[in-house]
Amino acid sequence: MKFAVTKEALLDGLQRIQNVVSTRSTLPVLTNALLETTASGLRLTTTDLEVAIRCEIEAKVEKPGATTLPARRLAAIVRELPASEITVETDSKNISTLRCGASYFKIFGLAKDEFPAFPSFKEAKSYTMKQADLKDGLRKTSYGISIDETRYVLNGILFSLKENKLTLVATDGRRLALFDTDLEFPLSHERDFIVPTKAITELQRLLGEDGEVQISAAENLVSFELNGSQLVTKLVEGNYPNYRQVIPGEAKERVTLEREAFLTSVKRVALLSNDKTSSVRLSFSKNNLDIAANTPEVGEASESIAVAYRGRDISIAFNPEFLMDPLRNLPDDEIHIELIDEMSPGVIKINTPFLYVIMPMRVSV
Repeated sequence: MKFAVTKEALLDGLQRIQNVVSTRSTLPVLTNALLETTASGLRLTTTDLEVAIRCEIEAKVEKPGATTLPARRLAAIVRELPASEITVETDSKNISTLRCGASYFKIFGLAKDEFPAFPSFKEAKSYTMKQADLKDGLRKTSYGISIDETRYVLNGILFSLKENKLTLVATDGRRLALFDTDLEFPLSHERDFIVPTKAITELQRLLGEDGEVQISAAENLVSFELNGSQLVTKLVEGNYPNYRQVIPGEAKERVTLEREAFLTSVKRVALLSNDKTSSVRLSFSKNNLDIAANTPEVGEASESIAVAYRGRDISIAFNPEFLMDPLRNLPDDEIHIELIDEMSPGVIKINTPFLYVIMPMRVSV
């Protein structure tokens, strides 16, 4: 195999695929990237057997072929090379020489045959949507994914495709983020599936503001194709819990807050909350919100914000990190907090189809 490629193209391709590579793999080939020449250039692929990603870049192919090379080491080399053309040549023993200007590298690789086959999608259900919509939905929900590996069905985002709508849901049992967007598809394509955390992280790296993404869902796999890249992942097995039942009924009190001002106030007050029993108390009274934290042997902090509120006095405590997560990831200037009472979940909403349910904390006054 022999090809020539620009530094920018090769580095861009390697950066798109290298994060999938596991540094602790028991199979040496899984730390490698598969490089294959194609009719139009070069295809790069990596996998950890759960998530696979590949992309195509422009290259001038002199001799077709394929090999696998250490992904992270190759990316590190290319990153340091001068900005000019790179020539890569591989012999029959999978030893590759890389030349760029005055630089020369010899890299030992492994045969293509050792690399796992890329999954195929012959009987998949396909959906096409704007990249910007999916990117927006993942940003608004992904922080809610559970990191508790014993509750594996929560280690990802639920994609629920029903009634010409895509609903994204993430929960860890103490808070829940939900995003809706309209999406046209046949009735026969209705289904639910759970995309694991690692695939969500990689997908967020790939998604842009322009163009479309094609989603293809098979029985236990899903593929996302966009911008010349394809990400394939195994789905999380199991049934996602009934998230609708944790969404509170009609709120008794509703207040509108300026998102950025509320976020910065909570952030300051939370500096004096305890890591183990971390909580901040929100106390609503006529046209006023008091935000307070009180931690024995540490100290206390409070801050007041003027708000348009005429409901009954109500005081409720939340985990400050859980409270700040949606505030950091919503682009809106205003948010709405809906409350029933001190012991019922609070709900954060905006003026588009999104909601965030957060469980209150029981703390002594």
